[in-house]
Amino acid sequence: MGGYRVAILTVSDKGSRGEREDLSGLAVEEAVRGMGWRVEARDIVPDELGDIEAKLRHYCDELGVDLVLTTGGTGLSPRDLTPEATRRVIHREAPGFVEAMRAASLRVTPHAMLSRAASGIRGCTLVVNLPGSPRGARENLEVILPALPHGLEKLRGDGGECATT
Repeated sequence: MGGYRVAILTVSDKGSRGEREDLSGLAVEEAVRGMGWRVEARDIVPDELGDIEAKLRHYCDELGVDLVLTTGGTGLSPRDLTPEATRRVIHREAPGFVEAMRAASLRVTPHAMLSRAASGIRGCTLVVNLPGSPRGARENLEVILPALPHGLEKLRGDGGECATT
């Protein structure tokens, strides 16, 4: 267990233009580093389907990270396209992560039911969408952190290679 390689993608029009500081990506990075995991990449892209997909594919196929955490773009706004991009990139869904996050968040706010987050697997990489606010991203990540090491170990299999395409 441990030694996981992580990529963090913030999806934000304002953040990508430098009009807003990426506090959500920072919150996720701090939590990941607190687990002793390595952040291999942390980027910001606008709410554009192609940009999100390209980064997700890059993280999974080229960097070969164990885990991709996205923040932002999971709500009901017409520009919120992170779940669509995620579903277009993953090979298999892993819905338990978003189900657990939504259930826990509903105890905090009824707005949790507005989340359209997705999670799934591409090759040997798990991709999980988190909310765009620093607090929401941190709280949701805390919900799934206890299960992530076991899930990532299972995804790694017996140390064999996973297909990258």
